[in-house]
Amino acid sequence: MGYLNSVLSQSSQVHADDAPVSGGGLSQNGKFSYGYASSPGKRSSMEDFYETRIDGVDGEVVGLFGVFDGHGGARAAEYVKQNLFSNLIRHPKFISDTKSAIADAYSHTDSEFLKSENTQNRDAGSTASTAILVGDRLLVANVGDSRAVICRGGNAVAVSRDHKPDQTDERQRIEDAGGFVMWAGTWRVGGVLAVSRAFGDRLLKQFVVADPEIQEEKVDNTLEFLILASDGLWDVVTNEVCLFSI
Repeated sequence: MGYLNSVLSQSSQVHADDAPVSGGGLSQNGKFSYGYASSPGKRSSMEDFYETRIDGVDGEVVGLFGVFDGHGGARAAEYVKQNLFSNLIRHPKFISDTKSAIADAYSHTDSEFLKSENTQNRDAGSTASTAILVGDRLLVANVGDSRAVICRGGNAVAVSRDHKPDQTDERQRIEDAGGFVMWAGTWRVGGVLAVSRAFGDRLLKQFVVADPEIQEEKVDNTLEFLILASDGLWDVVTNEVCLFSI
């Protein structure tokens, strides 16, 4: 397996009054390292979270990395951060069929969060972009518009797709479910939400699903590093500029 650097950016576990934070670590087997950086920005409240986790599953050293961008408050993003990876590594097929385990973990985490929201008056939701490193396999999954970009052979390659309501297939899926997409400063589901997939969003759940798109990459010497970030970064920096700023 090649040496892989993983960088998480523009997501946070801190609130607006806290200073920016950064850090990182190295896997026990020395095969990959990771770093993270976060800044609250100009908003009065912070709704983004990240998670970095190195664990052992069935004798394998695995890396789990995620960026979770909340909307309507921090509840959903914080819940996903605290529960998604735990649900994933407990899945009986985590090693043997990692893709199906990821899909199941996303679905289960979303369902459990929605159950916990029964007493809440205000809807909350969260995007998620996660990277799971198992041996020489890198599996990237996402819902929403946080994004994963790899550097392979010196080139920036997006390995996730931003889920926007005006995309042809996403609009069709929403309309087939009885919903609609309209312009309200940007394209929005029901005129409300600017992403078409997310955790939570109970009142729009029929249309805003938490079904992840999953892409697998082989880790070899051409795969140099991975960047996970929320739209706070990608709205102002292109994939290529971000790549060459690392």
